[in-house]
Amino acid sequence: MDATKDASKEASTLDTWHAEAAAMQARMGEPGVASREQLRERSGLEFLGGIGSGELPPAPIAKLLGFLPISVEHGRAVFQGTPGQEHYNPSGSVHGGYAATLLDTAVGCAIHTTLPAGKGYTTLELKINYIRGMTDKTGPVRAEGKVITVGGQVAVAEGRITDANGKLYAFATTTCLIFPI
Repeated sequence: MDATKDASKEASTLDTWHAEAAAMQARMGEPGVASREQLRERSGLEFLGGIGSGELPPAPIAKLLGFLPISVEHGRAVFQGTPGQEHYNPSGSVHGGYAATLLDTAVGCAIHTTLPAGKGYTTLELKINYIRGMTDKTGPVRAEGKVITVGGQVAVAEGRITDANGKLYAFATTTCLIFPI
């Protein structure tokens, strides 16, 4: 009975994830790079909201690696991607750089959501622990980043990559530099 419940819950979660991703994809514009003025005049939360509404372009790397923002709120950011063979390393599994990039994006954007207009950030350090490998059979995964602390010059966040069943694939911490733009 528990296996049936688990399978039903996973199917429901997958349906939700696919629907949320499709809705976001429909709103987003073509990839590009926002101008310095567009970045400077918005808070981080407003800037990321502009990407999600299609007002501002999503980052080109998101298209390259096939992931997209799902939700952003103050101190939290969630991105979703589906690893495929195009992300494989020569040994036949998804390259660790895929998880690293997805996590760097989620934790960095979580920090960005807390910044006022005129402030930017860059990664100083990213520490990743890989728990299990991904393949093209893994299905969609989500990276959720959450802020731990934001100071005047340094911010720290943590993130996790999980699948629709809640299975953990990797987790990370980041330290970012905060600066005026």
